[in-house]
Amino acid sequence: MTRAMKKTVFIAGIFLVLFSSTTFAKEPSAFAVITKAWDYMRGKTSVCQIRMTVHRANWERVSVIKAWTRGRNDSIFQITVPKKDKGNGTLKIGRDMWTYNPKINRVIKIPPSMMSQSWMGSDFSNNDLSKADSILNDYTHEIDTITRENGITVYEIKSVPKPNAPVVWGMQTLKIREDGIILEQGFYDEDMSAVKILTTSEIKKFGERFFPIRWVMRAMDADSKEDYTLLEYESLEFDVPLRDNWFTLNALKKPLR
Repeated sequence: MTRAMKKTVFIAGIFLVLFSSTTFAKEPSAFAVITKAWDYMRGKTSVCQIRMTVHRANWERVSVIKAWTRGRNDSIFQITVPKKDKGNGTLKIGRDMWTYNPKINRVIKIPPSMMSQSWMGSDFSNNDLSKADSILNDYTHEIDTITRENGITVYEIKSVPKPNAPVVWGMQTLKIREDGIILEQGFYDEDMSAVKILTTSEIKKFGERFFPIRWVMRAMDADSKEDYTLLEYESLEFDVPLRDNWFTLNALKKPLR
């Protein structure tokens, strides 16, 4: 090999190394993608009003919920409509959750075993509504596929529980845009059969942040294909000042503004 040829090969090798290093540096881990999504969808704090429609083949119920969140773990929800449910609330601090019923003026702590139970008769569980960070702490993650949709990179991720993790799902799947927006989340039993699927749509801008305003949860084993729960965001603000005393048991017993 001549000196000129050796020089050419050496330069080509440098470019190959640089190109490869850049490529790998830009590809995030599955855990990084999920962490970004959870932090993006909640912000440091958030305040929102949500219209929840529980739809069944023979009936439908609509509620309006005001919600406040702080970080990944803390949240409080209060129902404002309908009148018969007004004042019902749910508080989550870390992994602890309480509910309040004004009719009996009683605060009840929800045991961990019931965190997967339905919230207010919907297809969302207590954990779903609060977007608990269990998936970050109790699961391991792997990117299954990477695609492009409308010029945006989309990661499809499989998450399986860590050994002895206190979870009910045998697997979760996530479809997340590179900017942190969750497009889909699937919940599977131990036999890897889909139990319910959450999809989002109608991405709009709230302040400086894009966010899907329609969230639909469907149970795969429902009696009817018409069964679903729809969450529609009517207002949403991120990173607003929130007082610490809003995330307390006393706050459950009075309307927050």
